[in-house]
Amino acid sequence: MLRSKPEMLGLDVCEFGGQLLQLMWLTVCYRDIMADKDGIKHGEEEAEEEVEPNYKPPEMKSVQEIQELDKDDESLIKYKQALLGQLPAVVDSNAPNVQVTRLTLLCDEAPEPITMDLSGDISHLKDKVYLLKEGCSYRVKISYKVNKEIVSGLRYVHLTYRKGVKVDSENYMVGSYGPRAEEYEYLTPLEEAPKGMIARGTYLIKSKFTDDDKSDHLSWEWKLAIKKDWKD
Repeated sequence: MLRSKPEMLGLDVCEFGGQLLQLMWLTVCYRDIMADKDGIKHGEEEAEEEVEPNYKPPEMKSVQEIQELDKDDESLIKYKQALLGQLPAVVDSNAPNVQVTRLTLLCDEAPEPITMDLSGDISHLKDKVYLLKEGCSYRVKISYKVNKEIVSGLRYVHLTYRKGVKVDSENYMVGSYGPRAEEYEYLTPLEEAPKGMIARGTYLIKSKFTDDDKSDHLSWEWKLAIKKDWKD
């Protein structure tokens, strides 16, 4: 995203509760469950140890398959419930697994919310210009839903162009999530809009929401104008 100084990279804590659960999701929920049960180590410990050459990790399972397995293991059932949370009651079979619903620029100085609706026709967004005052501090908030199955390694990719030339690119790791009725929200780290006469102008933004499987959940274009004041 546009900024006036180097970004401090970081990963926001997900709503499943702390860095431990986020790590579990990042390694794909069920693979961790089965590997933990079999006594296989993960993370830094795994990197330091020699991995059995003939070992093959369990295949990715659907949520229904995960729920059906190990029904007699009460501790594992509770563990899976803690990870999966409250699943959606009924989901439209035609609905995509991941739905990006909104992108919001959060800025305390802004006179009104800066929000774009991504739930319907997004073709008109490439012609709409969103405004930020130079030098203001802001975050990008992305709202999205996971409807059916666990999705691994969601990412928000953000490319910025000016007069046809790419001037910035960002690749934010959003995380891995399971289906649930409520929306998720991801916040980028705090950033500062560029300032100065040279930085002012209109930028083309190409946004994409993808994952470890390189699925294109949503791609869209929009414009961002950096102005001297909010009313310019």
